[in-house]
Amino acid sequence: MKPAWASKDYALLLLLATLWSTSFAFIKVGVESVGPMTLTSARLGIAMVLLYAWIRFRGYRLPRDGRSWMMFGLIGLIGNALPFTLISWGELYIDSGLAAILMGIMPVTTAMLAHIFIREEPFTLRIGLGIAIGFGSVALLLGPAAIGGLSGPVLGQLAILLSAVCYGVSATLIRYAARPSNWAVLASGAMFCAFFFSLPVTLVVETPWSLSPKPSAFAAMLYLGIGSTALANLIFFYLIPRLGANRSAQVNFFVPVLGALWGVLLLKEQLSLRLLLALGLILIAVAVIQPRK
Repeated sequence: MKPAWASKDYALLLLLATLWSTSFAFIKVGVESVGPMTLTSARLGIAMVLLYAWIRFRGYRLPRDGRSWMMFGLIGLIGNALPFTLISWGELYIDSGLAAILMGIMPVTTAMLAHIFIREEPFTLRIGLGIAIGFGSVALLLGPAAIGGLSGPVLGQLAILLSAVCYGVSATLIRYAARPSNWAVLASGAMFCAFFFSLPVTLVVETPWSLSPKPSAFAAMLYLGIGSTALANLIFFYLIPRLGANRSAQVNFFVPVLGALWGVLLLKEQLSLRLLLALGLILIAVAVIQPRK
């Protein structure tokens, strides 16, 4: 039986949404002077070192059995290496705000997969209603003007949508494999595999030693590796066994709204009524999906 939501869970979800929503802006900064594969490998390498240092500090070791490493490999590929690359590549062609908005499809994928593969997480009317409200908030945030942007570079947008599907599959795998006692080890092992999947492809495809990254790209790599990858993965892997894949995935309904809020705070964009209405719908969706108790 999963424990009830606590104030710490809400705080961690908000922090996770913040880390993920800001990542799109930093990715956009990074890919201006380095390739998407190089940016992905850099953030994965930084996160790998930090997560391994964390589990060693806590007295844990990575297991040696093949079954564990098979799960590490699946989660590392589907939950980190592939979506990180797709998002970075997609942002070569679309802006970071649209990328964050498109990521709102992730909870729908998670709910469907959890219903099929996880007995403890049936697709109930309550979950369906919450998803409908949350997805409606994403549509409201897009609005008629933003929908026109969907006629732009289609491949870049499809890459972001595919990355959202990857995250949905990954959340289901983590829910299946994670336990309160092993979530940090699972996060570290998955990051090891993600980095070693990404590195050889990066070396062959982009020859990163031939690039000339700007100082802003190095700053983006550090933030993405430390905040949006290492810390975000620790939070996400911790929350899934506590709250389940469906409710943990609802954090992605906050990402498009927070992405727009960063524009208001950092780029002095106008705070619209549509944005406030979308935020209200997201909060209602979260309230509907959580257990009545």
